[in-house]
Amino acid sequence: MKRVRYSGVLLAFLGILLGTAVYTSLLFAQDTAQVKLSGDAYEQAVRFNQRQSFENGRRIFRFDTFGNERFWGDTLKLHQAIQGAKLDGVGDGVSPRAALSLGLKVDADALPRALQNDIARGRVNLDDPATTLTLLKLNAVVGVKGFFTPDDNRLRAVGITCALCHATVDDSVAPGIGKRLDGWANRDLNVGAIVAAAPDLSVYANALQTDQATVRKVLMSWGPGRYDAELNFDGKAFRPDGKSAATLIPPAYGKAGINLHTWTSGHGNVTYWNAYVAVTQMHGQGTFFDPRYNDPQRFPVAVRTGIWNTRGPVDLVTSRLPDLHTYQLALLAPKPPANTYNAAMATRGQALFTGKARCATCHVPPLFAEPGWNAHRGEEIGVDNFQADRDPEGAYVTQRLAGLWAHQRGGFYHDGRFATLLDVVNHYDAHFQLGLSAQEKNEVVEYLKSL
Repeated sequence: MKRVRYSGVLLAFLGILLGTAVYTSLLFAQDTAQVKLSGDAYEQAVRFNQRQSFENGRRIFRFDTFGNERFWGDTLKLHQAIQGAKLDGVGDGVSPRAALSLGLKVDADALPRALQNDIARGRVNLDDPATTLTLLKLNAVVGVKGFFTPDDNRLRAVGITCALCHATVDDSVAPGIGKRLDGWANRDLNVGAIVAAAPDLSVYANALQTDQATVRKVLMSWGPGRYDAELNFDGKAFRPDGKSAATLIPPAYGKAGINLHTWTSGHGNVTYWNAYVAVTQMHGQGTFFDPRYNDPQRFPVAVRTGIWNTRGPVDLVTSRLPDLHTYQLALLAPKPPANTYNAAMATRGQALFTGKARCATCHVPPLFAEPGWNAHRGEEIGVDNFQADRDPEGAYVTQRLAGLWAHQRGGFYHDGRFATLLDVVNHYDAHFQLGLSAQEKNEVVEYLKSL
């Protein structure tokens, strides 16, 4: 009887185990199905985010001022100089012709077709500041956004966007007027002259502990295609040789796949630079923090003004950084037109680039920069360290070479010290004692132009 009883108990126990196993397997099957469904949903969410982030990032890049109209309008009163005295501003005002001469660009897609045709046929008065206000109302001035009063539609402020320096147009309607080319360096833009036109530069004068006349002198020393993004950190307006400390505006395209994106290593990649520029240069309302700048010896202005630890009560920058980053990394380096280089010479130059000329040591194809830590001290590349030492980390960044043909105006290197690509090749030939012949140098140049 005991054996039967024990056998019954054992069978019952086994039944419980079997039932539990079946129930568990059913749950597992349900969980697995749920995981598969969640995976599909997650993939869809990723793809949706990719599209939305790109579109949002493009809008931010082109049109978002981060609230900096409070600085350019309320503080500097730049809009008054644009309007001119006849339109309740100051001075002569800024006509479209004057704006174009300063390197500002007009987005043709923002213009009604009739207005495009009138401009192309010379039927629009480009010497009247009122026309500039019309362009601002149409949101057609690349990188500049006008803010108008709702009651009488008068210009009350202007703000700037990323596109001001890092976009141009294809001149398809007229010089300076055409379709946007986002990411291209605007080497025509005279930032210094534009800022110098503002009626009130006291905020800069106070920060630099000087007068407004000196500030204007410094701004006018920059010239087209140049900007000094460290002046309000270290106060160094000129290099030891007496030339302006401003650097060339770099392109914002072709940044995907490489680590460091600016002229010098301490400014990191493009999303760091976006925060740095949006808050400390464009003067948007936001947050920027970098304790490396809390050094009174190297960065006295930053310490004196506290700009290295900016905590705006309203943050219009931080939430924009992810989408802006997505868009900028999607900007491809433009391919050069076939008629801009000698294809046969470029083919021979490619062999030299990866061989005798040793260019590929640092400019590793197909990135044409160094994967990893793409930075070097000046002595490694045969130049001084002035600009590198204005940076928290003190090194120059190996620049990506793709798209070189599209930003040759102004020269090469951070400060344009080499006027031509041949000058660059000659420099490295001498510094590294490569022994390139004149023909070989020209072939390397043609290859660089083909990238």
